[in-house]
Amino acid sequence: MLSIVPTPIGNLSDITIRALEALKQADMIICEDTRQTQKLLQHHGISKPLLSYHEHSPGGRVDEIAVLLKEGKRLALVSDGGMPLISDPGFCVVHRLLENHLPFEVLPGPSAVDTALVLSGLPCDSFSFLGFLSNKGQQRKKELRTLAEREETLIFFESPFRIVKTLKDMLEVFGDREAALARELTKKFEEVLRGNLSELVQEVEGHPRKGEMVVLVSGKGRKQVLPKRKSI
Repeated sequence: MLSIVPTPIGNLSDITIRALEALKQADMIICEDTRQTQKLLQHHGISKPLLSYHEHSPGGRVDEIAVLLKEGKRLALVSDGGMPLISDPGFCVVHRLLENHLPFEVLPGPSAVDTALVLSGLPCDSFSFLGFLSNKGQQRKKELRTLAEREETLIFFESPFRIVKTLKDMLEVFGDREAALARELTKKFEEVLRGNLSELVQEVEGHPRKGEMVVLVSGKGRKQVLPKRKSI
């Protein structure tokens, strides 16, 4: 059995009892960055063999995982934070298991997408998660233009190194919609900026931020729901 186990997106205490049990019962834990996973395991007093699996892993690593399952091993698959497979290379593992009719289970748990959505103050009744946009300007604008008519809240992951350019592109393509920027979720320096895109551009350009970021933009035609403020 392979258990797909969500892990904390920041605060190491944000993990379910069931997830801890799955990690304790596993013969081996498959993870992106062994150093990151080791911190989590040490925090909870767990010691297990680790097998790295990331986007640059050799092609045979997926076959190796399938073989371990066929041998009767109990494995746990984790990401560096949040739900595995979401903007994460674990999809190839699950696809191989389905091809080979091998069992797996998915445990519920932390998600940066849901956390940021609720914190944003933007409508939660309908939303789409779009992952990371292209790091190339023209391609990024092209991707945004395909989303311009969508009426649901749009959610993206973004790097702090591209955040200003991305916000400016959103402002150009979407117009000055309501938006939110959530960063360092559940960590010591968690912060949520809310306002129109023009306000977010001004704030982040004037005071650069670091850390993992989630950008949320109101859908087309949505009425304004965030309180007006003179400054963010």
